[in-house]
Amino acid sequence: MTVWRKSSRSATETACVEVAHVDRRVAVRDSKNQAGPVLTFGHGAATSFLGWIKRG
Repeated sequence: MTVWRKSSRSATETACVEVAHVDRRVAVRDSKNQAGPVLTFGHGAATSFLGWIKRG
């Protein structure tokens, strides 16, 4: 079973992304379209991407 989560800072917002760990990869999907496409990244790529976002 895949457990999806979104940031606690999202509160009640629905326009968010959700993340999950799937087969040693990080999966990302649109919270408004949970049956839609899912992007998956290796751990290194996900870490680099999140670092890029945090730096603005």
